[in-house]
Amino acid sequence: MRTLFQHWIMTCLLCLPIQLLADTGVEYLLFDIQEQQLVVEVALSPEQRSRGLMHRQELSADAGMLFILDPQPRQCFWMRNTYIPLTLAFLDENFTLLQLSDMQPLSEELHCADQASSFALEVNQGWFEQHEIEIGQQLQPRLP
Repeated sequence: MRTLFQHWIMTCLLCLPIQLLADTGVEYLLFDIQEQQLVVEVALSPEQRSRGLMHRQELSADAGMLFILDPQPRQCFWMRNTYIPLTLAFLDENFTLLQLSDMQPLSEELHCADQASSFALEVNQGWFEQHEIEIGQQLQPRLP
C-alpha cells in the first residue's frame, strides 16, 4: 500500500510542470539529462499536437517538441509535411526513456510505441545518440 502511495505522489510531482504549463499558458519546458539541456515546445492543444513540427525547415540543435499523449493502447507518429529528420522518443509517466525511433522527412510510415507511453518527444535525428543518452535513462523536467 505504501509503495502505491509513493508512486502516486512521485507521479503527481513529476507531472506538476506539465500542469503548470497548462494553467499558465507557458509553452516551453526544459529537460536536464546527463549534463545536457534540451528546450522543448509543449504541444498542449489538439491543434498543436496535430501540427507538431510540420512545415518547419529547421530545429535548433538542442530543441524539440513534447507531446502529452492521451491514454490509449497504441500511440503512433508520422512525418507528413515534416521536413526535418527527427528522432522520436517515447517516455513513461516519470519521463524515463522507453523507446527511440528515427523518422525520415515527408514519410507517412508509422512509428508506434511498443508499450504504454505518457509522453513523446521529437528532437533532431541522432540527438540522443550524439549525447550518449540511452533507453532507461530519465529526463528531468523543469520550467524555464
